[in-house]
Amino acid sequence: MSLRARALNAWLARVERPALARMPAHPPPKIRDRFETQARLFFRPPRGTRVAPISVAGLPALEIGRPQATPILYLHGGAYVFGSPRTHAGLLARLVARCDARAVLLDYPLAPEHPFPAAPEAALAAYRDMAAAGPVILGGDSAGGGLALALLAEVCRLGLPQPLMTFALSPWTDLTLRGASMAANAGTDVLLPPRRIAEARDTYIGGADPADPRASPLFADFTGASPVHLWVGDTEILRDDARRMADHLRGQGVRASLTEERDLPHVWPIFPAWQLPESASTLDEVARAVQTSLDSASR
Repeated sequence: MSLRARALNAWLARVERPALARMPAHPPPKIRDRFETQARLFFRPPRGTRVAPISVAGLPALEIGRPQATPILYLHGGAYVFGSPRTHAGLLARLVARCDARAVLLDYPLAPEHPFPAAPEAALAAYRDMAAAGPVILGGDSAGGGLALALLAEVCRLGLPQPLMTFALSPWTDLTLRGASMAANAGTDVLLPPRRIAEARDTYIGGADPADPRASPLFADFTGASPVHLWVGDTEILRDDARRMADHLRGQGVRASLTEERDLPHVWPIFPAWQLPESASTLDEVARAVQTSLDSASR
């Protein structure tokens, strides 16, 4: 673990987690503005990166990278109530610079204005549109990682063309919140306060069943799914969402890999390397998985 990782963890624990814990029960405008500001300051794409607004299935999105390359349909995190393509553009810019792919960051609808199932319906519409033009890679982080996996399950259920692969960073896969690490890691997760996760879940899900596979892919059928790659930190409250997801996928015959890193914060690859060197090494791993899927598809 690098010295910068230790310093970042200390800052997150002392500043960011308490700030999130102090947010009111229904915080979307305030927390959205705060995250957008942080992204402009800390998570910007490198200079010279091509970032273009586009429309996918009538939904706004950002496209990053070479237009002719195979697309990564990426679904951002933010507990289904905040985050945007802008907050994650830097992360995807650094990823596609490492592999022959382009990123399409979908601006899917957020709660409370657009509660479940608006997000999975938008993701499915975007995937249908993109898959009609050729192969697609799926990706996401946190809530967006869960959404990407829920989309993969819908692709299986509907018999749509499979993505080349799916990757998820610190995915939120169980909205029933039954993972043991929700309690076991409540004191070690330097970013996410468990109570706020429950409040965001309630804001998003409304009166729907949190075990609905479109909300909690941990309970979905993935028979016939293409490979899945997961990354999570061992001190995260969502650690067991990733562990159980990997076991669930393997139990259904899916090639699934899980990389569990020690003492790294939630969705650590969003931090640039100057803040967190481990971010670069993980993005190298993600890029290798993406490139392997592209190379296999071209044979």
